[in-house]
Amino acid sequence: MYDNKWGGLVSRVGARDAGADFGFGVYNDHHYHLGYFCYAIAVLAKLNRSWAHRFKPHVYSIVKDFMTLTSGQQSLYTRLRNFDLWKLHSWASGITEFVDGRNQESSSEAVNAYYSAALIGVAYGDVHLIATGSTLAALEIRSAKAWWHVPMNSTVYEPEFTRENRAIGVLWANKRDSGLWFAPADWRECRLGIQLLPIVPITELLFSNMEFVKELVEWTTPALKREWVGEGWKGFVYALESMYDRENALKNVMNLNEHDDGNSLSNLLWWIYRRSNDSNEQLFRCSCN
Repeated sequence: MYDNKWGGLVSRVGARDAGADFGFGVYNDHHYHLGYFCYAIAVLAKLNRSWAHRFKPHVYSIVKDFMTLTSGQQSLYTRLRNFDLWKLHSWASGITEFVDGRNQESSSEAVNAYYSAALIGVAYGDVHLIATGSTLAALEIRSAKAWWHVPMNSTVYEPEFTRENRAIGVLWANKRDSGLWFAPADWRECRLGIQLLPIVPITELLFSNMEFVKELVEWTTPALKREWVGEGWKGFVYALESMYDRENALKNVMNLNEHDDGNSLSNLLWWIYRRSNDSNEQLFRCSCN
């Protein structure tokens, strides 16, 4: 439903309860949540052209909630609701005030939001939407690598912090936090996972630094020995492991009993085999024919 006061879309439950839907009713995580819808919509619009035409106004309303460039009285939505044109990355916090300012936990979900908006542009042949979404996704990736990813050779943070951490938990305007909103700092698998999910094609660009990928997985792996570590979080660790050790990662993935919401065995297998060698590509072509 449309909120006239703040110029955005909110859920009916969120409009009544500020704590529902992760605070969606008070504009928390709008780009995160709507990004998932945008990805699914882009696929559906590409496959079903009549549906795409019929619901185009509704589709564009979802995109405009977090990614409109129009401002002032001509726009029903807040201009670039989450994206900070000075910092060149998004903030996930909405209209709630915090002592340490704005914050963002998942850099990867932010990337997915703008990437998915660009995919909607592809589905509709909208070059303006493609350009805007692609630009914001690229800037979000650049910022994620600068602030949320912590390679061993990084000089962004002091040496003591860099020695102990390969990823930020939550980045605030006035501080950094090794913990997450839902997990303590020593749950490293959650820190890796929240900076990786969802696993989509653009994930390859977000984690293009193979040296850092290895460092991140090696830093995280000891945490998997804790009791009651969620199988879904393990899947994200193995997904990154597959970028440099496909055989071992595949074995680990096939031993999982469950997967995180928004992930699946088929998605992990697609990710693992997306860089097939020539023989596998030939086998795939033959099986399809």
